[in-house]
Amino acid sequence: MTQSADQMELREADIVKHYTAAEAMLAGFDHAPRIGKAAAPEKTEERSSGIGTRRRFRSTTPGLVTRQTVRPEGVQLIARIEAADGDDPLVSPAQAVTMNVLRRALSIALAVSDTFGEQTALADLKRANLAGDLPSARKTEFSELLAAEALITLHVFGNALAYLLSSHMSETTVEVGEAEEVLTDNGLLALHGALWELDQKIAQHAGDDARLIAATSAYAEQLMDKASMRAQSASQLGPFNGASWRIEADDLTIRGFTPATKAKSTTLTMTFKKPNEVVGNHIAKYQAMKLSKMLMAYDFDRRLNPFAELGGFIFTFMGDGKPGTGKTTLIQMMAGLINDYCQNAGYPFRYQNLSTDNIDSYQGKSGQNAKAFINTILDPGVIGFGTIDDIDQLAGKRGDRQSSAGQLEITAVLMESFAGANTVVRGNCTFGMFSNYPENVDDALRQRAGARFLVDGPQTRDDYVDILALLMGKNHDIPLGDHDLFSAQEIKKAVAASFDSHSRPHEEGLIKVFERVHDQVGTLNTIAKMGTYLKAIQQADERFTGRAIKNITDAVKVRAMDFELPDEWMEDPELFLFRDYDTKKAMIEELRVPITTEMVVQEINRYADSEFRYADKSDEVAIETMVREFGRQEEAKRRYVEGDDG
Repeated sequence: MTQSADQMELREADIVKHYTAAEAMLAGFDHAPRIGKAAAPEKTEERSSGIGTRRRFRSTTPGLVTRQTVRPEGVQLIARIEAADGDDPLVSPAQAVTMNVLRRALSIALAVSDTFGEQTALADLKRANLAGDLPSARKTEFSELLAAEALITLHVFGNALAYLLSSHMSETTVEVGEAEEVLTDNGLLALHGALWELDQKIAQHAGDDARLIAATSAYAEQLMDKASMRAQSASQLGPFNGASWRIEADDLTIRGFTPATKAKSTTLTMTFKKPNEVVGNHIAKYQAMKLSKMLMAYDFDRRLNPFAELGGFIFTFMGDGKPGTGKTTLIQMMAGLINDYCQNAGYPFRYQNLSTDNIDSYQGKSGQNAKAFINTILDPGVIGFGTIDDIDQLAGKRGDRQSSAGQLEITAVLMESFAGANTVVRGNCTFGMFSNYPENVDDALRQRAGARFLVDGPQTRDDYVDILALLMGKNHDIPLGDHDLFSAQEIKKAVAASFDSHSRPHEEGLIKVFERVHDQVGTLNTIAKMGTYLKAIQQADERFTGRAIKNITDAVKVRAMDFELPDEWMEDPELFLFRDYDTKKAMIEELRVPITTEMVVQEINRYADSEFRYADKSDEVAIETMVREFGRQEEAKRRYVEGDDG
């Protein structure tokens, strides 16, 4: 095994040597389930000595193996897979693929398990245990290491299995339920439990080739999820979590309990918009254009973006505004820019939207849908852009009795994914949350949006002339008149004016706080004075917490990167995109501008304005709701007293 910059190579010889053991497991072994329940009892069928055992004599019942005597606890996956297509005497290509992938995944799991044993004390403790020399003082450590080995083996098996099958998947999907037979005695027994359960799932769900592959892949995903969840409370996993293994033949990298996925682009069918087709929304448009180029600085070899290291990368943002102000157009513009940049550079791009279709009535399914969405975009092998449109409808507000269980599941997943203990920002992807009613979004989830894009649509006379001319198209002879078309949309001039406007707050409640502090300490030109202002804001709105300060400082760092990467860097990848990480980082540092007090004050006001705007709307909505409720109560009393049933 050789060491590279940040990962080790898992040699082919170390994998292939486990083929014999893997084939033996697939051919047959005995397993008495401990946790999982058999889908249906196997039948034992004896054959007379004179009857042949070729596949054409097998029962036509899918999953009933009659090649040899099968005890109720016996597992014969090869025979089970061969039986998945009824009574066809030949092994189909899909069946052959499934068998080969299973053997390969098992061998990879066993090879990684061996490596973990040698990296830790496990291998020595196993030898001591076999010799009967295991010290009593180390029995607990031995037990913990065996449990760690089991979880590692299960996750690597599921990870490799799902990854290797991904290119063979069709549109067919299968719901196999969660993995139950997850055993942690040791790696080998853990695999026996997993293969037994996979055998059951295939018997239940695999009536043809497409469903065979779909069921096997679905179980692999469930196995990974369960192993990863168990690993959160397990010990002795440090050496595995802190290392990565590269398997060149499969283009597969094992990184702890992170699922590996094929770096494929999604096919986008949306209508893209050009920046000049977004009228108004100057700051939102400018930041979206900058962020699109920031994503392209991601280094696939280092798996890190210089912007994420230097500061100023926007991992999550919220766009809010009234209906019809241009949120969808902004999404179409940003997705179009990233798509074009990625096509030019040959990078895989993945876009996905989490919509209300992902809310499911089955317990836990909505959370699974949200987690799958997050993992799809987080994939370090792609440039990702994930959007959550109408997030106020999708993610429930905790404490709101009208929020469904599915909505609350989605809220929990998004909160953990955007700013949880295990959140890693590599800089290859960004998530945008959009809403017409951000005041209805859970406060803690809303504060996980690192940047705020106020999508306010056209504002000035020039904006309205521009958007009318744009939407009218060219199929008319109406003269333009006295107007310089789109000059008001010149982005740098418009953005400068927009930022300057935030030197003072916009919201009435925040204006009072600003003026009071300004009267007390004067111009906000020191950190101490700005800290006084922040404390005064917190006293006016208790939801203005430390996370708000972090979001403000992140926004200031974005302003320090107040430049767009030159268009020619996107057009000719050799100039920037294909440079090594350190060179790209140095090129970005040369463009960085100093942080000024004006920047900080403007960003405090921008963020606080949004919070006050949300709070005012939320309070007003609550008051209006109470007024309506009081009105209903009074009308009900009147009808009751008068005996009027309506």
